[in-house]
Amino acid sequence: VWFALASLLCGLAPTTPVLVAARALQGVGGALLTPGSLAILQASFVKEDRARAIGAWSGLGGVATTFGPFVGGWLVDAVSWRAIFLINLPLAVAVVLVAARHVPESRDPSASPHLDVPGAVLGALGLAGVTYALIEAPERGVGSPLVLVAGIGGVAAMAGFLLVESRSPAPMLPLGIFRSHQFTSANLVTFTIYAALGATTFLLALQLQTVLGYSPIEAGLALFPVTILMLALSARAGALAVRIGPRLPMAAGPLLAGMALLLMSRVVDGAGYVEAVLPAAVVFGLGLALTVAPLTATVLAAADERHAGVASGVNNAVARAAGLVAVAVLPVVAGIGSDEFGDPAAFSDGFQVAVVIAAGLCLLGAALAWTLIRNDVLEAEGAGDEGGEERHPHHCAVGAPPLRPGRPARRAA
Repeated sequence: VWFALASLLCGLAPTTPVLVAARALQGVGGALLTPGSLAILQASFVKEDRARAIGAWSGLGGVATTFGPFVGGWLVDAVSWRAIFLINLPLAVAVVLVAARHVPESRDPSASPHLDVPGAVLGALGLAGVTYALIEAPERGVGSPLVLVAGIGGVAAMAGFLLVESRSPAPMLPLGIFRSHQFTSANLVTFTIYAALGATTFLLALQLQTVLGYSPIEAGLALFPVTILMLALSARAGALAVRIGPRLPMAAGPLLAGMALLLMSRVVDGAGYVEAVLPAAVVFGLGLALTVAPLTATVLAAADERHAGVASGVNNAVARAAGLVAVAVLPVVAGIGSDEFGDPAAFSDGFQVAVVIAAGLCLLGAALAWTLIRNDVLEAEGAGDEGGEERHPHHCAVGAPPLRPGRPARRAA
């Protein structure tokens, strides 16, 4: 509902400042949706089926990620930019109706009813300050007063965030959740993989348009095989992780993704889609399908059950932060500045360097997964529990009473 109302404000915005403010509100709604949806999956499925359900969730998310920009571009051309926001309203109505009828309620009865406003403000300021400094440093210079103020202020805000969370009686981020070695390790893997993913997809879209002459829609559709493979294989990858443990999929997936990134170095001026782009997209899709569901399932399984929503939120924030940092830093490291964005030959040279660096990040993620992730983490869910809470076979994952006591828990289709 929040996201829909914010979308309505965006669609009706009379000025740019109003649109920016409405987009910020829309971001708040989005932040409520993703962690909540994963926590609902954790609450609604028996342990053996959760990884498979998370796989289906990630596959459908990939479909939305691919078709969203495509539909948005068409709406902008055929109707108006306002339509890309207003189309969310009927979708939101459908979601609310389906959720009210079919999604069971779950809550943590021990959770505080109060919002952690100081923690939320400091966390947002910290991430915004550091990200802004990283983005502006290449153009303004590291010694620029604006860059220094943003960077130092961001670091100070993050330090203040950790201090506030450690002392708050109802923290937004309970720091005790990181006592789980598996939870912390899985988030380290998340950071490396999503840094490579975020930077590469950003630069590949530009490479296809700047160097190969693709239109924005063609560039978006070029990675459509990735979406198809994730939709077809993510649930199976989750089920595989339950059977054999998540370590092998979480190591093999990034290795495949790294191989795909090296294949992307063949995407140069004059290269055809079938011989250059398609093989990389297929291998990349296989790697992501093998990685995402086991990784997300491991994050949720490693945290205390009543912190399922927090665990999901942390992992989502880590993934988004990794992408932001990588998009800000990797082009600079690869030698892609503002001048190179307008020079196809120079941009292509930087792109070749960037995909090699991103492949190295994937290799690091694979090594971390193989070294740090245990195969029994999906069996011993809640390995990071701080309290030793009694387990129930049909227990809600966020600490509520058993869902429909005495009746079988829902199994994945």
